Amino acid sequence: MNHPSYSKPVASYELRFQSLLRQGRGWAFPCDAEGHVDMDALSERARINYLFARALVGIDLDTPRVRPS
Repeated sequence: MNHPSYSKPVASYELRFQSLLRQGRGWAFPCDAEGHVDMDALSERARINYLFARALVGIDLDTPRVRPS
């Protein structure tokens, strides 16, 4: 007997940090619809980049925005 497989739909969003100084440049990280990034799911390098991007908000990067990816 085949049982239907139910899985939670995965919505793909990214938290985008846009550069204030260089148009078209920035950082993007996977997130949920509210902009929460699961830091435990990031690689070590991505986690470091995410924390770096957060530190540069208002200096080199604009306030991050949630976008569909």
